[in-house]
Amino acid sequence: MNIKPRFIELYKTGDLEKKSREAHDLLTCCTLCPRSCGVNRLQGQLGFCRSGFLPTVSSYNAHHGEEPPISGTRGSGTIFFSHCNLSCCYCQNWPISQLGQGQEVSCERLAGMMMELQQRGCHNINFVTPSHMIAQILMALEIAVPQGFNLPLVYNTSGYDSLDSLKLLEGVIDIYLPDIRYTDPGAAERYSGAGDYPAVNQATLKEMWRQVGELQLDDEGIAFRGMLVRHLVLPNGLSQTKEALKFLYCEISPRVHLSLMSQFFPAHKANQTAELGRNISREEYRQAVEWTKEYELENGWHQELDDTGGGPPDRIVKTT
Repeated sequence: MNIKPRFIELYKTGDLEKKSREAHDLLTCCTLCPRSCGVNRLQGQLGFCRSGFLPTVSSYNAHHGEEPPISGTRGSGTIFFSHCNLSCCYCQNWPISQLGQGQEVSCERLAGMMMELQQRGCHNINFVTPSHMIAQILMALEIAVPQGFNLPLVYNTSGYDSLDSLKLLEGVIDIYLPDIRYTDPGAAERYSGAGDYPAVNQATLKEMWRQVGELQLDDEGIAFRGMLVRHLVLPNGLSQTKEALKFLYCEISPRVHLSLMSQFFPAHKANQTAELGRNISREEYRQAVEWTKEYELENGWHQELDDTGGGPPDRIVKTT
């Protein structure tokens, strides 16, 4: 099965250049994400995400720890952007997302990373925390396509995205990999500094589903298009898991692919809040898995807890 990413046709028609130019212009009064800070990033002004014009990359490599259709056998070509438009108090990557650890690179160098990962045999290019780097991704893609770049693009996001920016990505992104973190504005504000997260996130998921639909796999079981939603179970019901799953079932589709994650531990500032100061229990995660069955969300994966009842997973198990 030889399926070409849709952005190749956009490049040929000139539409990719138009999208890139439009996203670039948004940087003069930045509205790329829902924060809508209005700073001129082309002149070095910094908004909530603390990012200027040049992309900052913390690392890039073939990653084998994603869901099976994303990592496959040769790995997902993962490019981790520094900074973030959320401020989660339990972020496990907080030195990267909140302190900005990483190296500024040009869009030409970003394109070079994409080409290098393709040459290493990765199944896709997986942009992690990309919401504030949409313009730079489009510019890098413009450079990479005429050099022979042809891998599917994965948009690996917290799910706090601008609808206008997502529409710029229509036909560019092949696989959307968003989170659904909360359905309660109070929890979203307290733990991630974004009280509008539930409303923004639900609109984001609907738009992504409209663009790419159900996850599609090739003959080798590797995803080439579609949406896969992640949900991290938090202790003490703080992730509103049942409500999140109900939304997916009722408002997206019973066919949506879900990755139900168990690897929460009290990282960063989580220990400063009593309700987040422990790993999730085996019973909390078992209940979350039962809710996926209650809502008949049978496409996707859950993770097995280790023998202590919490912590990083050993493996990902197919829901069905």
